[in-house]
Amino acid sequence: MCRQFDSVSNHHLIFKSLLKQIIMNTIDTNTIASLIQLSVAPVFLLAGIAGLLNVFTSRLSRIIDKVDKLDKFENDTKEKSQEIIDLIKRRREFLTMRMRNTNRAIFFGTLTGLLIALVIITIFLTSFFHFEHVIYIGVLFILAMLSLVISLVLFLRELFYTTKFINNKQSYIP
Repeated sequence: MCRQFDSVSNHHLIFKSLLKQIIMNTIDTNTIASLIQLSVAPVFLLAGIAGLLNVFTSRLSRIIDKVDKLDKFENDTKEKSQEIIDLIKRRREFLTMRMRNTNRAIFFGTLTGLLIALVIITIFLTSFFHFEHVIYIGVLFILAMLSLVISLVLFLRELFYTTKFINNKQSYIP
């Protein structure tokens, strides 16, 4: 029984030593440095995406605040004419449309960040495990850029909705 344990323990140590030699022999300091240099641009892109997501969530927060104001206005108004009821309904539908649009922009912005993070991970994994998947990295990056474009188009749409509302505003409903 003790010999079996020693044998397993020896195999484990041999495997560990072999794995350490493979990693140490194949990944030198220059390789790590070049991997870090390759990943710097995507990391800056991640920082930019984080800034955009901050802007998107701020917009969403403001829209939610406006819905809350609208609810308060509706509850505080004792006598509501049909005109006021219709205005409140249209305003709520408009704000709901903006919320959906902004949520989609946030979704695609977050998806962009996730895809860029996968690009960075893949850059390191290709070096550590010696597999060349340039196409995989390229596809991930292209998908990230498409997601970013969709997110920005949705944000632009949100800006147009807001501008259109301001230009067409006829009466005060919060």
